[in-house]
Amino acid sequence: MGRPVTLFTGQWADLPLETLAAKAKQFGFDGLELACWGDHFEVRRALAEPDYVQSRRDILDKHGLECYAISNHLVGQAVCDRIDNRHKATLPDYVWGDGDPEGVRQRAAQEMMDTARAAAKLGVNQVNGFTGSSIWPLLYSFPPNDPAEIERGYEDFAERWNPIIDVFDQEGVRFGLEVHPTEIAYDFVTTRKTLDAIGRRPGFGINFDPSHFAHQFLDPVAFIEEFADRIYHVHVKDSKKRLNGRRSILGSHLDFGSAERGWDFVSPGHGDVDFEEMFRALNRIGYDGPLSVEWEDSGMDREWGATDAAAFVKRTDFPPSAVAFDAAFQRK
Repeated sequence: MGRPVTLFTGQWADLPLETLAAKAKQFGFDGLELACWGDHFEVRRALAEPDYVQSRRDILDKHGLECYAISNHLVGQAVCDRIDNRHKATLPDYVWGDGDPEGVRQRAAQEMMDTARAAAKLGVNQVNGFTGSSIWPLLYSFPPNDPAEIERGYEDFAERWNPIIDVFDQEGVRFGLEVHPTEIAYDFVTTRKTLDAIGRRPGFGINFDPSHFAHQFLDPVAFIEEFADRIYHVHVKDSKKRLNGRRSILGSHLDFGSAERGWDFVSPGHGDVDFEEMFRALNRIGYDGPLSVEWEDSGMDREWGATDAAAFVKRTDFPPSAVAFDAAFQRK
């Protein structure tokens, strides 16, 4: 039997959890990775209302679904980012407040601490999300970057996230950064630097998502092997390159789904990610946690796509072998 297959609810936050849970079971999923937006899992309510966490559990139980992780990507992004008006649309009003950038960052940090506390109340020991980055805008080094400013960005990350992870440790919960463009870690080099900056403490690991490697021309399997001890959770999402000499790998400031984009996210199994090799690598490192479908495909009906994705993952995933295939050839 393969690993449990769950659905990340972030892209379905327009639906009430009760509605989505019923659909997810019909789609073929074993559980949900609850997003901390929409009405799926509200951190403040989880800590303030005695019956709220049980209400979430009751919905999951009613539909025969498990929950192995919750995710707070949107708030986590604001902890280290250079705050601008884009963040207002993605943050709770009480985190945005008056929009003063440092105030937003401080309130976002507090909300991430509270997310660990809320996860513990739910009985979940994994929180996934983003960290944001003060140095992402300096990606393309012109005018030339000051190397000291880049290093300061990693120091800023550590100063802001070490106190957050202190709370995670106190609650027995781990954080998984989704290594991703716009984050403090987005490739091999920056992941090494990020882990070093935070002292490689066990409470801070990786929510592995291969789709963010495909269009960077990076090898997801090599990433799994290098950071094997930090793969705390896995997203199943796909990406498709459509480079033809006229389309840019940088996205051209075009919306997802635009015909002129050089790459796009697509439903699992319809893009460039070699999921069989990825699952083999996960077997080699002993990962037995959930495979959480983060469904994004601007060109496909999402309910058809979610059903197809659940079936694809269950068809493609497989447990490691318990025996050597050639053992029967050896004389006793």
